[in-house]
Amino acid sequence: MMTTRLKNIITFVALMFLFAATSVFANEKTYHLTSPDGHISTSVTVGESIRYSVSRDGQVLIAPSAVSMRLSDGVVFGRNDKVRKVVKTSSDETFPAVAYKKAEVRDNYNQITLLFKEFALVFRAYDDGVAYRFEGRLGKAKEYEVISEQAEFDFGKDRMAFVPYVIGLGGKQFDGQFYNSFENTYRLQRLYEWRKDKLAFLPLAVEAEDGVKVLVTEAGLTNYPGMYLLGEEGSAKLNGVFAPYPKTVEQGGKHLLHGIVTEREDFIAKVSGDELFPWRTVIVSTSDAQLAVNDMVWKLSPAPDAGTDWSWVKPGKVAWDWWNNWNVYGVDFKSGINNETYRYYIDFAASHGIEYVILDHGWAVRLKADLLQVIPEIDMKGLVDYAKEQGVGIILWAGYWAFDRDMENVCRHYAEMGVKGFKVDYIDRDDQIAVNFHARAAEMAARYGLLIDFHGTYKPTGLNRRWPNVVNYEGVHGLEQMKWSGPSVDQVTYDVTAPFIRMAAGPMDYTQGAMRNATKSNFHPVNDEAMSQGTRCRQLAEYVVFDSPLNMLCDSPSNYMMEPECTGFIASVPTVWDESLPVNGEIGKFITLARRSGDMWYVGSLTNWDARELTLDLGFLGDGDWTLDIFRDGINADKAARDYVHVTALVPADRRLTIHLAPGGGWVAKATRN
Repeated sequence: MMTTRLKNIITFVALMFLFAATSVFANEKTYHLTSPDGHISTSVTVGESIRYSVSRDGQVLIAPSAVSMRLSDGVVFGRNDKVRKVVKTSSDETFPAVAYKKAEVRDNYNQITLLFKEFALVFRAYDDGVAYRFEGRLGKAKEYEVISEQAEFDFGKDRMAFVPYVIGLGGKQFDGQFYNSFENTYRLQRLYEWRKDKLAFLPLAVEAEDGVKVLVTEAGLTNYPGMYLLGEEGSAKLNGVFAPYPKTVEQGGKHLLHGIVTEREDFIAKVSGDELFPWRTVIVSTSDAQLAVNDMVWKLSPAPDAGTDWSWVKPGKVAWDWWNNWNVYGVDFKSGINNETYRYYIDFAASHGIEYVILDHGWAVRLKADLLQVIPEIDMKGLVDYAKEQGVGIILWAGYWAFDRDMENVCRHYAEMGVKGFKVDYIDRDDQIAVNFHARAAEMAARYGLLIDFHGTYKPTGLNRRWPNVVNYEGVHGLEQMKWSGPSVDQVTYDVTAPFIRMAAGPMDYTQGAMRNATKSNFHPVNDEAMSQGTRCRQLAEYVVFDSPLNMLCDSPSNYMMEPECTGFIASVPTVWDESLPVNGEIGKFITLARRSGDMWYVGSLTNWDARELTLDLGFLGDGDWTLDIFRDGINADKAARDYVHVTALVPADRRLTIHLAPGGGWVAKATRN
């Protein structure tokens, strides 16, 4: 039996616990923010920690999730901090976009800024999601290190997710994952099934109820490492992980063109006191197809300097040599990395109105990491001059180490020669040093009027808004994978997954255009005469569906000249657009997008390995009579993937059009007003 004394002790302890809990609760304060249309809301609770949540129409998408940042001087942003001031603002502006999927972008949001003693925490609510970032308030003169950042995304319950796991190139240790090419297919799995100690790169998509999708990525990434996500077994919470700052970087890797991190510091970034940290973005969509044309990353990124003339930035298509292994035929010279082959490529480009030819890996002396040393088989000045006479620009491939070690001299030398840009490859990192390289390269290239296409690198984070000469990014499991991947690699399903996820972050250099096409049962890798999975029309449609301002024609000019109808269509497709609209789509199954350039509309559809009929709503065409120039899968495309039909048809008066897609198929049309 409980004694009176024991009862009194228990009562006292309970009262003290209640008092303490009440005191803690009393010291917490919650701030609310709603999107302009009222559907999306975020709540930020400040107390011992800072936690945020995101909901849409009452459905919790992100349960309370902690954010903080630990500095080298012992300061922790987000621990026992007191809000000193709250500033609420709204914005609704429209900005012009250069070399983008839209001519202009509307930036409409509500914002709350929580001001603390040493930092600010900013939240923005858009109609399509929420973003937040830390802002330092320690004074410009103060320099410090960021030891760690806490960035939680708690989805509240076990949900299905499309996870792009890292394929690490740096060995079996956990840190080896920070050296990677940011290329993999997506694994559809439950959050609770997260592979132990496996990082995923961004963007990453999660399914919620009622068809809602939540996509996590980042924007405005400068002077800071990129973010990965790491799950917890049996948990719905994902945690941000960041590559530690490199202590030593050595030349190495493939062709001695990589920067290999051999030792890392115990911090992730060196910054100054008033640093603007990257935006952590939670994109929300009730329509999968809407994700494929999302603008949040672009909107959250710094704008170019006012008054800067970017008219010299000329996106376009590129005749590409590497995927087809310089394999031209029907000629009287030995094909390869030589003047004759590249003159052939230039002639092909000129005859089809293709803006550029790229000299990919092999034109510079091997193992020297010196871009001013050109192999004797190449007369670079002669090729550049010949291309200029034909109205074609030359773009040069460059390995990271070679480009970075002598960046200004390389840019100046080749700009003076008449080269139009560089495809910079083998970066394969996103630590702070690698991230800063991208900004330096973009700025230096712009100084000399050069385009930049970043390869072997992470997803876009908005640098292409600040520097519109950054006309493309890899960070995609592109068609190059089909040169060596076996049938078990399902590129067709990837093609109807990546546009909703990876492409939401920005353009992707997928390098489509294969003229050798294979069904699921017939596909096999052939390095010198590579093929695609899926139909011919799929390859054509990808020029409309995939966002790619600098867009490669991957196959051999010899093959293209055997296919004049298809080649002519590819050459006619713009690479930047005045308008991009979602038509329909479901992640991993199918997608249809419509894009406008001037008075011309292009519509492209892709399916997975399932044959499919889709009814397209072409109401966006507006009034008047329209004619469609259509490429569709042939009746035997399920057996001979190259089978296609080229027809014209009037757009129905009700603007409803039913199309058929073969397994792994595609459909594409150009709409012209009569």
